[in-house]
Parts: sequence; C-alpha cells; structure tokens
Amino acid sequence: MKMSQARLASCIPVPMDQKALVGVIEKAKDWALMHGVGMRDKKHFTKDSIQIAPFVLLPSPFPRTEFTKAVELQQVLNELMHKVAHDEEFLETTLQNALQVDEFTASLYDIWVTVRKEGIVQPISLGMLRSDIMLESRCPHTENQCAKHTPYCSWKQVEINSIASGFGHLGPISREIQSYVLRQLGHGDLIKNMPENKALSGLCGGITEAYDLFGVPGAVILFVVEEVSYNICDQRFHEFQISETRPEIVIYRRTLNEIYEESALNDKKQLILEGKPVAVVYYRSGYEPAQYPSSREWDARLRVERSTAIKCPSIQYQLAGTKKVQQALAAPGVLEKFMGGGASTGRVRDIFTGLYSLDFDDGGERAVEMALADAERFVLKPQREGGGNNLYGADVREALLRMRHSRERAAYILMERILPPLVSGYVVRPGGPVPPPLCDLVSELGIFGVIIGTKEKILCNRQVGHMLRTKLADANEGGVAAGLGALDSPYLLDL
Repeated sequence: MKMSQARLASCIPVPMDQKALVGVIEKAKDWALMHGVGMRDKKHFTKDSIQIAPFVLLPSPFPRTEFTKAVELQQVLNELMHKVAHDEEFLETTLQNALQVDEFTASLYDIWVTVRKEGIVQPISLGMLRSDIMLESRCPHTENQCAKHTPYCSWKQVEINSIASGFGHLGPISREIQSYVLRQLGHGDLIKNMPENKALSGLCGGITEAYDLFGVPGAVILFVVEEVSYNICDQRFHEFQISETRPEIVIYRRTLNEIYEESALNDKKQLILEGKPVAVVYYRSGYEPAQYPSSREWDARLRVERSTAIKCPSIQYQLAGTKKVQQALAAPGVLEKFMGGGASTGRVRDIFTGLYSLDFDDGGERAVEMALADAERFVLKPQREGGGNNLYGADVREALLRMRHSRERAAYILMERILPPLVSGYVVRPGGPVPPPLCDLVSELGIFGVIIGTKEKILCNRQVGHMLRTKLADANEGGVAAGLGALDSPYLLDL
C-alpha cells in the first residue's frame, strides 16, 4: 500500500508574480555575495572569488512544537554522546565487526588504542555536535482513503555529526537573507516566526572556552582544513568571530600534511606549531578516507591525539559518531545503560527510526531479507560523515545482493527511510534559471550542541543554534557542500 505524503503550506502564497520573483532574486543574490552566503566554485576554482551558495528563497515551514522539542533535547543528546565516547568497552564491542571490513574506521580505532596504551595526556574533550533530524509525515491511509490527514507525526533522528559539523555561519545567515527577502516582498511581519539563531557565536564560544581551560598564555588555535576548501565562508566566519571577540588569540589553518611537516611534540607533549603550543585543534577535515591519501596524514592525526591540545573532536568522539554506534543505541536496553530509565530515555528512544545491524547473525539476516523485499523503505549507510555516502532504493538492493555473503556488509547499517512533508518553494542556485521553477522540497533540521568535559565530569553542556538544509523532494542526498541541497531556515507553524 502506498503511503500518503503530507504537505505543508508555504509561508506566503506561491506561485509568486513573475516580475516580483525576478526582482527579489536579483536583490537576494547581491545580498548573499555581500554577506558571505557563498562557496568557491568547484568547476572553476580560484581563491580570488566566491559564488552564491544555493539557497531557498522563502523559509520552510516547521511545526513549532517539534522545533522546541528538538532544541530542548539537544543537551540530553550531548551528554549521551559524551558518555558513549568515554565507554571503551561499549565502543570496542559495538565496532568490532565493522573494524574487520572498514579500513578507515579501523585506522581511527588503532589511533585510539595507541593513545590509551600510552596514557591520554589531555582528558578534556570538546564536542561540537549537530543532531540532524527530519519530520516523519507518513499517514497510515492511502490518498484515496484520507483527504485530510495529519501533516506530520514527529521528528526522527537522521544522525549525529561529531566531526566537522558545519554551517555555524551559513545556518544563521540563511535566516538573515530570507528575512531580507520577506521585507522586500512586504511580509516583514512574518519574520517573528523565524527563530533566533546564534549558532556561530555559540560554537565559537565553545572553542574559546576550551582555549581558556587549556590555560597556557600565548597558545594558539589550529583549524585542520582540506587541501582545497570550497565551503570557505562557513569556515572563515568562525575565525573572524573568534578574532573579533578574542583578538589576542592567534588561529592557524593547516592541512593534515602540513601538520605532519610543520608540527612537533615537545617534552611536555604539547603540540608545537611555529614555536607556540596549540590549545585547541578544531577539525574541518579528517572525516573521510580521501582526506588521508598517505601515511603522513595518519601520522599527523596520531601526533595531534598524543598531544595536550584539546581536540574537537577527540578520536573517541569521532568513533562515537559512527553509524554503527547510532544503530547500537537503538537496541533494547542500551539507552538505559547510559541514561538510566527516566523520562529523558523515553524521549530519546522516541526519535529513533528503525535501525538495523547487518552483522552475520540472525538479526542481520532478517535485516537483509527485509531490505531485499522492500528496498525503497530503507537507506544503507556506511560509517562516514560528510554526505554523499548513502545508498537508496534500487541501489540498496543491488549492494545487498552483492555483499550478502561478504563480510563487507558489516561495515554498513540499515535505516528506515524517513518520509518528510512536502513544501512548494524556489531554490536559487549559481548559474541557475531566473526565475527558478516552483518545486516540491523537503527539509532536514540540524541542532547544534557544545559539550566540554572529561570522562568523570561535564564542564559545559549547551544547545547553541540550528541550521536547515532543503533539497528537491526527489533527491536522495541533501548536502549543500556536495552541491545537492540548499540553505534554508525554519518558519515556525502553530499546527
């Protein structure tokens, strides 16, 4: 039986008048370029220019009650991730099958084992997390049976990102560009329904708080970056924010290869760069295999982990962010192990969609059979962050048939696909048609959290902002940096 997909109304009537639409898009594009709503062009890369980042012209509707629930739950999720990251036995047990077939995760795990054997010299970790969620809008009736069904049920978690959790700048600035558009269209009164977003200052506050905990005068902050940074605005605005609020702090940007060549550990195990100790290492790279093309990058990562620098994330935090851990947390009794049996445990369990192991056991075999019988219901996910890695629909079936009798399948998890409500809207893209066509869109909300602490004690735990990514309803992946999604912000509805 085909499920009916709900629809939410746009904040203003669409389609818009063509002349007004063209005029406001021209203004919005210039506003975007002049306020850092930009990325570097992948096809014609140059450091001397940026182009607009894809953005949705009007903010997308999101139920106020569900947004509030997500914001309120973030601190609980922060603490859960912190506890998971510091539970050596749980990580080892959960990842053991994936480690046999996933070389990348195994390499991260080997670094973790090495620093534990040597003795961890920096017990403090900085977690800058982003919990990505989607509204689940499945209606139990077919379209013929149900002309007016509930427009949503509740939100479900897609994943938690523990490394390079981007859009601290692009999240808040999306609200500003859409506020500008609404004012230009004569709907400035609607801006009150767009929640305030202080993600940039909140995330940067986490970095500077960790810097202060390091407590060495003259220490520096190190951003670990890719060889080529396309998402340059989002990264640089973090640096600009810190430089503005804490002008005495020097920030360096280095690739893993440059860290290998230019850094060293001194006799105090401090990471020394240009003669100065590094207080905080903030990763905007290092989350996928292509970012470790040789042993030099892995050696650099190990050197950082061996040091006294406070890492964002520490290696165990990155391991805690794997999909295998996400799947394991959904198993009966596991949340209770970390959280006890209170109301918060139930609230977290409610956000899990179906998550299934593909290990070689009875449960794994059942999951394979289930996915082969109805591949459209599922997403196949490897242990990766950064977008563009998941398999959908027919590709799920093809991959499982190929891997069915191979240990490779243990490197993946199976997740029930979330069916979010549709919204009609306009996506403005660099080089795209003007005016753009009116399209059906779906959105994914990310809630940012900052947590700082040791295994024994949490020193800081906050929810600090949000971001919204929106994509065409028929697109599988939604990463903006990957060129598939568009920047957006929530317009809260009282349903």
